[in-house]
Amino acid sequence: SSFAHKQIYNNEIYKNSQILFVTPDNCLTSFREQVIRDKKDMIVSTYGIYRGFILLKNEMVDKGNEIFASTLDGLELFGKKITLKEIKKMKKIDAMITGASAVSKNGVRFGKGHGFFDLEWGMFADIKIVNEKTPIIAVVHDLQIVNFELEPSETDIIVDYISTNQHFLPTNRKKKRPSGIYWNMLEKGMLEATPPLQELKILRKNSNL
Repeated sequence: SSFAHKQIYNNEIYKNSQILFVTPDNCLTSFREQVIRDKKDMIVSTYGIYRGFILLKNEMVDKGNEIFASTLDGLELFGKKITLKEIKKMKKIDAMITGASAVSKNGVRFGKGHGFFDLEWGMFADIKIVNEKTPIIAVVHDLQIVNFELEPSETDIIVDYISTNQHFLPTNRKKKRPSGIYWNMLEKGMLEATPPLQELKILRKNSNL
């Protein structure tokens, strides 16, 4: 909802960010549009990470095309494919924004399946452009907040804030995040289906990390 997005735009975390990671969720389309209008840089994963990551900067988008550029088709058209090696050169991601089917009061997201966001976090943590201090915001409707606390799994990336149509809630996260990918816990076929994971494996082997 646009109210949930407004809570973020008015927040210092967003105002002070220059490079954002935003998931490709449909509920974040108008959020991505605002990022373009605010002249911030944005990294977006392709659906299922099958085609890796896309970088979109304001100057890549012709004026008047901000709305289209914020859609998945528009991102592919205006943005440029970016490798983990290139992302690493950007030094740091200032904040990560994700959708969720639901999220618990203590910041555990669920209902998305496959854990793509956990994977994205793991890859970025591996190349050291995110860390414990990187703020993560989940955007959901008030009705998608679960009022009890959930026990996170080892690979769950807990969010720091939940932005809804009515509230901007801190989750008071205490659990540390993984400092990279848990290779032994990857779902079968995940490595084969995810080009950036393959790239990360090679980077690690050549100890470029």
